Amino acid sequence: MASIQSLLQNAELPGSPSARLDAEWLLAAALGKPATYLRTWPEREVPAECAERFAGMLARRRQGEPVAYILGRQGFWSLDLEVAPHTLIPRPDTELLVETALALLPDEATRALDLGTGTGAIALALACERPSWQVVGVDRIAEAVALAERNRLRLRLGNVAFSQSHWYQALAGQRFSLIVSNPPYIAASDPHLGEGDVRFEPPSALVAGADGLDDIRSIIDGAAQHLLPGGWLLLEHGYDQGDAVRALLQGAGFVEVRSCRDLGGHERVSLGRLIGQPSEAPHAQ
Repeated sequence: MASIQSLLQNAELPGSPSARLDAEWLLAAALGKPATYLRTWPEREVPAECAERFAGMLARRRQGEPVAYILGRQGFWSLDLEVAPHTLIPRPDTELLVETALALLPDEATRALDLGTGTGAIALALACERPSWQVVGVDRIAEAVALAERNRLRLRLGNVAFSQSHWYQALAGQRFSLIVSNPPYIAASDPHLGEGDVRFEPPSALVAGADGLDDIRSIIDGAAQHLLPGGWLLLEHGYDQGDAVRALLQGAGFVEVRSCRDLGGHERVSLGRLIGQPSEAPHAQ
């Protein structure tokens, strides 16, 4: 039997920007141990069945499959979430959306909406941090809604609910103080779609028309029918889309429009506030 140290030393993952870390996560999962176990007991021998499981995981990673899909889970905010290939993998950049939302509204009774919830990451993080909020998460993919609900049940959060809806389509008459979304925002011609982890993620969660803004336009256009007066709309977008998203928000009547930068210094989240009494006419996107 091989030791933990020798298996890690011989784990070849060409092309991975985080090869050693990937191998550690996969071996820990194959052993059913936390990653710290590998560093504490590097000389421990690995049972044959665990080594075989590790080899299979390495083979999948060499093909480019994301570690999160291989493990079936991904950390986001303070949460450990189940993930699956029919949903986008939650990313650290999206935590800026959660931080910005939490800074806008206090911990008092309010309703918040997460559009395109996927794994439920954003909705669950908000519900966890704001127990007095009632959070709704919607997604047009039934499997994503079921996955988000499994995450909710495992986290035992009672102040969030998930349902199937294509943007606002199934939300007629419902209004919120806060709407957040990490929608698809990649242009259909973007060469990055053929690189790295995104090759394995669902295109419907990534691509939004020729300029990447089709879904953002739909969300902004429908927001007035679902925001309470003074309510906020927050959108994650591409690193070079800040100017365009701010212009769309301003054109739709939003005020206090601004963008927030991620840890890399890129404009990643844009937001605006809707002042005044919204129209009562139904409007679904």
